[in-house]
Amino acid sequence: MTGEVRLLNTGSLLELQRRLRAAGGENIRASMQRRIRRSAEPLRDDLQETIRNLVITSQGRSSGKRGGPSPTTRPLRATIADAIRISVRTSGSPGARIWIDRARLPDDMKQMPGAINTGRIRHPVFGNRRRWTQQNATPLWWDNTVRSHRPRMESEVARVLDDIRRRLE
Repeated sequence: MTGEVRLLNTGSLLELQRRLRAAGGENIRASMQRRIRRSAEPLRDDLQETIRNLVITSQGRSSGKRGGPSPTTRPLRATIADAIRISVRTSGSPGARIWIDRARLPDDMKQMPGAINTGRIRHPVFGNRRRWTQQNATPLWWDNTVRSHRPRMESEVARVLDDIRRRLE
């Protein structure tokens, strides 16, 4: 599912959060949050680049078929790329989360990230619900990009947690 990615080590983060609160280290907490966000930014940027450059193919029109301009001027891939967000929490369920903010997508595009991730986009031809077509994309664009970044992010977050622990001791 393309909804979100969570990078969590809740045991370590919760224990560290309690120690931060006890030490009153607002500056340390802000530093931790900033560093965790920085560790997630390359993944967000790579996800945005991947969706912007994703090739979506179709069978094309046969000769003699009608056609015309797209009924919408919104760029699909750029709109999805702009909706990819990062949030970092140091309380509650702490961690970094990379997700697609569906509130930033138009109503008719809210299901598109998941459909594109499956590699198969089926839709009506120019809004005609009696005639459907299929377009294909590289499947698992979200999953593969996240998988390639996960080891780097986990090691960076572990390094941040170790640095904060040393500062608190």
